[in-house]
Amino acid sequence: MPGGTSVIITGTADTARVEAPVTVKAYLLCAFAALGGIFFGYDTGYMGGVLGMRYFIRQYTGLPYPDPSDPAAVLAFHLRASEQSLIVSILSAGTFFGAILAGDMADLIGRRTTIIVGCLIFIGGCILQTASTSLGLMVPGRLIGGLGVGFISAIVILYMSEIAPKKVRGALIAGNNWCITIGILLANVVCYSTQNRDDSGSYRIPIAIQFVWAVILGTGLFFLPESPRYLVKKGKFEHAAKALSHVRGQNVASQYIQDELAEIIANHEYEKQLTPQLSYLGSWKTCFQGSLLQGNSNSRRTLIGILMQMFQQFTGINFIFYFGVVFFQNLGTIDNPFLIQLITSLVNTCSTPFSFWMVERFGRRHILLAGGSGMVISQFIVGIVGVTAGKSGDAAAVRCMIAFICINIAMFAMSWGPAAWIIVGEIFPLQIRSRAVGFSTASNWFWNCIIATITPYLVGNGRGEANLGAKVFFLWGSLCSLCVLFTYLFIPEMKGLSLEQIDKMLEETTPRKSASWTPHSTFADDMGLTDKGVPISATVEDVHQQLKDA
Repeated sequence: MPGGTSVIITGTADTARVEAPVTVKAYLLCAFAALGGIFFGYDTGYMGGVLGMRYFIRQYTGLPYPDPSDPAAVLAFHLRASEQSLIVSILSAGTFFGAILAGDMADLIGRRTTIIVGCLIFIGGCILQTASTSLGLMVPGRLIGGLGVGFISAIVILYMSEIAPKKVRGALIAGNNWCITIGILLANVVCYSTQNRDDSGSYRIPIAIQFVWAVILGTGLFFLPESPRYLVKKGKFEHAAKALSHVRGQNVASQYIQDELAEIIANHEYEKQLTPQLSYLGSWKTCFQGSLLQGNSNSRRTLIGILMQMFQQFTGINFIFYFGVVFFQNLGTIDNPFLIQLITSLVNTCSTPFSFWMVERFGRRHILLAGGSGMVISQFIVGIVGVTAGKSGDAAAVRCMIAFICINIAMFAMSWGPAAWIIVGEIFPLQIRSRAVGFSTASNWFWNCIIATITPYLVGNGRGEANLGAKVFFLWGSLCSLCVLFTYLFIPEMKGLSLEQIDKMLEETTPRKSASWTPHSTFADDMGLTDKGVPISATVEDVHQQLKDA
């Protein structure tokens, strides 16, 4: 083990483990890290508004402003589906690769430093987008910015899950999703304010404001501690104890810190013995080690994380935030689609805080099932109204569609929005956590990219386009049904468990029975890492020998 550490475990195997009280400091640390969600949300929100701006359309297509009295000219005044698809989806392509790379970087240079690097990359992409007057600069700017967002969106979740107290971990990670919704809302407020400008400020102002989030997050992270679990993985036990002391607001020598540190170390040593050192490519394969039928196998957990993020995108939520303005414009009876888009963002932001309480009161599994079912009903109602009374542009029918779109958004905001990220932050063992979170986040962005690419063709009314209109909600409703089925069969309940206790729960129970599982032992107790006054470095060597003998 790395030499010279003098950290001492002061507990005993018989000592009842009591978690450190949750301090205001813990909330503030996680709340600041959650600001990374604003990147994700703001970028999701602003582009939908920009694509509908008159000046932006004229700048990027060369079309003259249409005569308002000519309906055909008004309908034809928009970017082609291929251009909308490219501008929106290229960012998701960048985030896909950013999330994959972030997993390795988070293990190499640390969680905190990786997020800072992501902020710097994002700033570079933002500069290119702000300076752009055509696709030639906008597209590479979106791609580079996407790399930065990929780093941030993957590792912020990882960082928060590793520093948050278990009692409120779900609520704090849900706070990241709330920041996403705040980002979307702010983007729509800015776009609503600049939509009528007849100069490049109409789109450059919404883009340039992103600098603010990058500077605040990147600068602030210099003053936050590194993840204690990352430091344990690197064998830096003294640093891990100090970092844990910082995030828990307790003295290094306190029983709380010593017990939690012992459990983290014991769990890591156990995982290391199960997974020997491999080559670089071999270590990537570790994420897919074990049988899919085995509840705690790496392959099953990685697949759950990947599918969890895929199904979150299958809810169709980003169709509304990426293409909502264009969709509402096509309904024909809405005077100000930018205002409707702003209302949907406000619903999203105001609904998300309910998840802070719900995720810890009812658990992850239950809110996923309930929220998914609510979305299925809402989306089918939108589709049914859209192909009946709404088809003729009836004002009452259009208001009904907008109302159920808002209900659908509220259901998502209280369930699949935060809970999908919570599951990804909790389900992986330390040995593969950074890479598996990277895989899962990459899955989110991969399907985000696919949906952003094909949706303009599905709802567009141009030549060779499907012109589904409101019928697209039948597609989203059907996919949401699969989300509910996936949750029922595969998602375990992890409420109130430490990240190390989740490992034991997955070993000993099934998803449908997981809510009733309670901890009965710890890795630290099982491995003798709680003997009073024994240096961790010496005890870990004993653990190595115990595992070899076993």
